[in-house]
Amino acid sequence: MFFRKVTPGTMSRLKIVSHEETYGRHILEKVLKQLKKEKLKIERCVDIGCGEGIDLTIVKRYIPNAELFGIDFRLQNKEKLESLGIKFMEINIEYEKLPFEEESIDFIILNQVLEHTKEIFWINHEIFRCLKIGGILFLGVPNLLSLHNRVLMFLGFHPTTAKSISAHVRVFSKRDVFEFYKIIGNSFCKIEQFHGSQFYPFPRTIARVLSKVFPTLAVSNFYIIRKTNKYKSEFLEWLKNAKLETNYFTGYDLGGP
Repeated sequence: MFFRKVTPGTMSRLKIVSHEETYGRHILEKVLKQLKKEKLKIERCVDIGCGEGIDLTIVKRYIPNAELFGIDFRLQNKEKLESLGIKFMEINIEYEKLPFEEESIDFIILNQVLEHTKEIFWINHEIFRCLKIGGILFLGVPNLLSLHNRVLMFLGFHPTTAKSISAHVRVFSKRDVFEFYKIIGNSFCKIEQFHGSQFYPFPRTIARVLSKVFPTLAVSNFYIIRKTNKYKSEFLEWLKNAKLETNYFTGYDLGGP
């Protein structure tokens, strides 16, 4: 009665929990409204890991004349995306360049994608290479330190954010994300806003209130990151200088595989 049948590691079994809240689309709407008031000109928008194009349809609602690009590794939504006026591109973001010139994109969405990837440095390199100065990265990731994950770990259970049976291979929390972009990106980007969405195991109405009051305990966190200055390959330079004991990809022309 209270539970739904789901594939383990995909979504909540509780029927009262709205899975859509995980994607924080009401936060995306709020950000777009703010940028419209700010009069930020959004001519080109890219959604990396676009799925069925839901986030891009929200962008289209607020910025009807924006050129929309959807990137994904799956072809199953290609026709649907193109019918919505979205230019679809099949790209492996961990090993391929984004097909855009430097500083040519105004708004990039990376919503519930980065946790599926290893090559966080290369992906960020490409994003900030393409993003215009003054442009925005809308980043959404699961929160390892959400309330329910803290309770689970205290009781000796593995957090739902990164189960081996799931598609997630990386975890995030507020302090870690802020540190990542401050240490590497302090000279060219700034996190301007931080939000939370989804609050397990509560229904949507209660979850939205709790997520707003206690964003660091929400299931998903959202970071509004503005490019403030010219990007000079700092993400790849960091790898070069830090000499981490992991074979991160840095590009075929820069000593990569």
